[in-house]
Amino acid sequence: MRAFISINTPESIKQEILKIQKQLPEFKGKLTEKENLHLTLKFLGEISPLLLDNVKNALSKIRFSPLSLSISEIGTFSFQGNPRIVWLKLEGTEELQRKIDNSLSDLLPKEARFMSHLTIARVKYVDNVKLFNQEISKIKISPLSWQGNSFKLMSSTLHREGPVYETLEEYKTQQ
Repeated sequence: MRAFISINTPESIKQEILKIQKQLPEFKGKLTEKENLHLTLKFLGEISPLLLDNVKNALSKIRFSPLSLSISEIGTFSFQGNPRIVWLKLEGTEELQRKIDNSLSDLLPKEARFMSHLTIARVKYVDNVKLFNQEISKIKISPLSWQGNSFKLMSSTLHREGPVYETLEEYKTQQ
């Protein structure tokens, strides 16, 4: 099973992200569907049923307080100079991500680099890279904030139309 750990985005924030997506300059590729907007705290990849059970057990022991989450920055990840991912930076997840990484360190490698972000578009091609990057830098993000009270263990099934996600477990804050 292909699995990952995520923080889901509330509907009100998704609506604001859709408005940001409409401001993106022209590109060949795909916008992230509203229902798939989330932050991946840790990608687990293909895991066996036994490893899945061990992951669930380890995650159930994590204790965390409500998260103050906010988005206020847009950017891109590039490969060989070409933009490939358009992202929104998500602040407030770093401590939880470290707790998850540490709790799974006997089962899976720790993240080499973690940059807390929501992927809002996957870019295959742009006509003018410099112009595309300039237009991205002009997009002003009004700060978006919310409180995160849970994270989820998710499965991902890949289809031609895009991935389909399913919640396997949800882990909530201790109030």
